[in-house]
Amino acid sequence: MTAQLVSTTNTFEKLTWNWQGNKIQYTVMGTGKPLLLLHGFGASIGHWRKNIPVLAEGGYRVFAMDLLGFGGSDKPARDYTIEVWAQQIKDFWAEHIKEPMVLVGNSIGGLLALTAIAEFPEIAAGGILINSAGGLNHRPEEFNLPLRLVMGAFTKLVSSPLTGKFIFNNIRQKHRLRRTLYQVYSDRAAVTDELIEMLYEPSCHPGAQQVFASVLTAPAGSSPQELLPRVKHPLLILWGEKDPWTPISGAKIYQELAQNGGDVEVYPIPNAGHCPHDENPKMVNELILQWLSRKD
Repeated sequence: MTAQLVSTTNTFEKLTWNWQGNKIQYTVMGTGKPLLLLHGFGASIGHWRKNIPVLAEGGYRVFAMDLLGFGGSDKPARDYTIEVWAQQIKDFWAEHIKEPMVLVGNSIGGLLALTAIAEFPEIAAGGILINSAGGLNHRPEEFNLPLRLVMGAFTKLVSSPLTGKFIFNNIRQKHRLRRTLYQVYSDRAAVTDELIEMLYEPSCHPGAQQVFASVLTAPAGSSPQELLPRVKHPLLILWGEKDPWTPISGAKIYQELAQNGGDVEVYPIPNAGHCPHDENPKMVNELILQWLSRKD
């Protein structure tokens, strides 16, 4: 399985890796100890465009990878779960990195990073979780009964061959993407045409709707409460204070762990929403590099 150069942007090269017969897009920049950056739902390596060059210049070998089903990676018809992506991470590490790495993840990517550290501790040196999700989806018990019924009906409509494509094609329209990002980004100036295009382009792939439906109907995966007792590596937790999707109250479990002597540091990011690495990259990059220097 050999990497091939696909294209070059102003910031990083886009490479391909063959995994289980699927093309996976990734990038690498810099030299030094390895970091692996993991994007959130619907995003891609481009979401790290403000972070990769800075972290590489800071003395690290920075990898970022499109999860199967997202970005420039293939989108086969299959079940998409936290376990599938965790195996992708482990196999990528075994082929391309081969030494303990720090996993950096935003949203679902944060939950993935935590899962990989717990499941495969030999691949990790630590984790940096940015507005980390508590599950791939909300768990039924997290909803009251009326909302549970509504969400159950919605997931059936999304996965239906009759209504699924109609719903997906409406959701992925550029004006709707912008409206959604205005809800989850505190800084509207960060919602650029470049960002919208980065999210929209992969949604045009013929397999994108099936990926969307599979993810929305997939099991939530192990919760942070279940994973953290198995995590023995240091953690840095960064959280945009104005995130409506994963509110900063989700950082409480990590703050409690730090107060009880765990090797955990928690920093709120003011005036930032769900993606502070994109909204306030200067602060996020500085906190990451400072933490890494203390752990080296």
